[in-house]
Amino acid sequence: MSDAGPKTAVILALFLAVTLFLAGCGGDDVAPDQAEVEVGRETVEGMSREHADDSAEPSPATDAAPAQEVISDPRMPYTEAEDELVYGYFAAPADVFEPLPAIIVIHEWWGLNDNVRTMADRLAGEGYMVLAVDLYGGKTATSPEGARQLMLNVVEDPEPAKANIRDAYRFLETAGAPSIASLGWCFGGGWSLTAAQLLPDQLDASVIYYGQVTSDEDKLRPLEVPILGLFAADDTGITVESVEAFRAALERLRKDHEIHIYPGVGHAFANPSGRNYDASAAEDAWSKTLDFLARHLSSDASGDG
Repeated sequence: MSDAGPKTAVILALFLAVTLFLAGCGGDDVAPDQAEVEVGRETVEGMSREHADDSAEPSPATDAAPAQEVISDPRMPYTEAEDELVYGYFAAPADVFEPLPAIIVIHEWWGLNDNVRTMADRLAGEGYMVLAVDLYGGKTATSPEGARQLMLNVVEDPEPAKANIRDAYRFLETAGAPSIASLGWCFGGGWSLTAAQLLPDQLDASVIYYGQVTSDEDKLRPLEVPILGLFAADDTGITVESVEAFRAALERLRKDHEIHIYPGVGHAFANPSGRNYDASAAEDAWSKTLDFLARHLSSDASGDG
């Protein structure tokens, strides 16, 4: 990643101005849905099992350099919470002179660490503006127990995170992005689906890497967002049964979706952090991700977003 120099200072200054304009955005206090909280707690326990012997060290997903030079701002303010600015990680191609399609990247259960920033750079290298959001309030974990507690904090009180996602979308929209997708792994994969539910006729695509899903048709019916789901056959936290129920609900509702379940691999097979990486599955999933994003974020993609 490279920091912005004089050539790109104007671009980042524009984003800063947009952010300050949006600083007042935020959600009202809303009581959490207790059924949703219970499902979230079960997912936390499933993630904890899957990551019990894992670490936050970089995985081979972070080895590849971006396809082109990118610029970045590691502390891009894009909203505020409790009168404090919330900072994400912004990246874009170094030669960008006008708004590009954008991706909201949502971190795995470890938090917005350097490994997620590296993946944001890889996506930016494919020709996108990327905002990696922070749903943990500036905290990251280095142990499974620390990650479990951070994830549980969001599960117990999800409304601030929902406001965070909405404001990230508004930030990129106001900055001129012609189309916007969400993408996340693990914890962030579930939140990528939540982003689609929060923005059912605004978001242009949603990529879910083995995140919590639902078969509740009432929650899925409003979606007008194409879905790409990438899951693991040996995942005990996000089970194949739950994924197949999700797929069946999307099929009944005739939603635009692609679901892939990789045999012989477990949870976090493509995570930027951790020891569960599987090169074959991860590389195939990455290829499918780039193809899906290109189809749905291109200037001639159908739909107005």
